[in-house]
Amino acid sequence: MMEKMDNLDKKILEIVMKNARIPSKDVAQQCGVSRAAIHQRLQRLIDDGIITGSGYTVNPKTLGYSTCTFIGLTLVRGSMYRQVVAALEQIPEVVECHFTTGQYTMMIKVYARDNSHLMHLVNDLVQHIDGVAATETLISLEQSLTRTLPIPWDDDDDTPAAE
Repeated sequence: MMEKMDNLDKKILEIVMKNARIPSKDVAQQCGVSRAAIHQRLQRLIDDGIITGSGYTVNPKTLGYSTCTFIGLTLVRGSMYRQVVAALEQIPEVVECHFTTGQYTMMIKVYARDNSHLMHLVNDLVQHIDGVAATETLISLEQSLTRTLPIPWDDDDDTPAAE
């Protein structure tokens, strides 16, 4: 996909990744192009699957979820991945799921209200999913960094991208 993007697309992405709610007129002003050009570019980035969503980031603690946990899952067979994912989708506190290499077959991210709630999620729900052979729970003590990926720039592209 990167070959389809010029420096203007990359500049637009940098701006909207920092603030998805920024008005198109402000993006246009920062990029030195028209609002119509920004709208058209954003729509193409969405259509091409480069932008996959936008929304608000909510602090889980403000909703009563004080415990962030990563749980490594070992499956009976890796081929059971899709059926386990389907079961995990039924647990609202599971917010991420990754099929991984290494020690675990899968890694999930879970938010719980407290340790008792976490025990219920792990012992009564996750460990009872058909295909889950073992789990290891890793509680996050603090999230120290959250950021978007850097966007690689093509120095040969002379598309205007004003700051």
